[in-house]
Amino acid sequence: MKDNIGSCVGNTPIVRLSKLFKYSKVEVLAKMELLNPGGSIKDRPAKYMLEQGLKSGKINENSHIIESSSGDMALALAMQCKLHGLAFTAVVDPQIPANNLKMLKLYGANVIQVKERDENNHYLLTRIKTVKSLEKAIPNAVWLNQYSNPHNWQSHFYGEGEEIIRQVDSPLDYLIMDANTLGAMMGISRRLKQAFPELKIISVQIRDSLLFREPCGPGEIPGLGEERVPNVLELSEIDRMVDVDDYESALACYNLLDYESIFAGACSGSAIAAIEKLLPEIPEGSRILTLLPDHGDRYLDFIYDDSWQQMAKERHLDTLPGSNNGTND
Repeated sequence: MKDNIGSCVGNTPIVRLSKLFKYSKVEVLAKMELLNPGGSIKDRPAKYMLEQGLKSGKINENSHIIESSSGDMALALAMQCKLHGLAFTAVVDPQIPANNLKMLKLYGANVIQVKERDENNHYLLTRIKTVKSLEKAIPNAVWLNQYSNPHNWQSHFYGEGEEIIRQVDSPLDYLIMDANTLGAMMGISRRLKQAFPELKIISVQIRDSLLFREPCGPGEIPGLGEERVPNVLELSEIDRMVDVDDYESALACYNLLDYESIFAGACSGSAIAAIEKLLPEIPEGSRILTLLPDHGDRYLDFIYDDSWQQMAKERHLDTLPGSNNGTND
């Protein structure tokens, strides 16, 4: 018996992707973070950051929580703040999916949408600038700052990291995760490395993300691809980076659905697409762990929309060797 919905966060299962990788000579395991009550891995840091803030006294019953997010973190915080009776404002941008916007309002969140693009031709820096202004203007405002808050990665160190060690029956060889869940990757990899010192950490990024280089490209999936380098990033802890694009992520989502009946979102697709690319060079008998961080219901207007997929396919084909990449007049 659970006390409330917040008590249901975590303890997600691990499944073998035995049909999708049926003919592979490696074992691919997936931790089902999309089964958290809010539908994503972001339930963990949202819960942990709030609890630690309440425990330290930084957050109290009169606090007004603020965060920059148009995706899963905003939804996770909206759920947790409602549970704790705290006011919450999400600073979002025009790329927010309509379903996310509706869900935020159903949770009772205040929503402020920025309109102006930043110097990277995205919205994240504008959102952060707006958050900082609200932090000064709103009484008892607390910006959780998911990008720099150490409780973000710690929630995964003590959460999934501990759970995985209990769940697997033998050492893991590779951890392959989407870089958009960077706090999760840092927290989980640090804990797993303690148990499995030879573990290789492979980070998956959407092509042209600012996470590891500039400039930032025109990714079309909201929430996929970093527009700034988070303070939590430690490049020395990552063994390799792998690029995928929007279309490759979408195809991998369909593969998960077709072969495993798993209805997953963009971050999940990116990780699966990377595994598919890497399989030919991974030694026979290896064990790969990935995480499926997000549910597919938030991507019905993107990944699972035929017209969007055609647009992403055309852009993907333009990047292949032999295309003119739009350079011809």
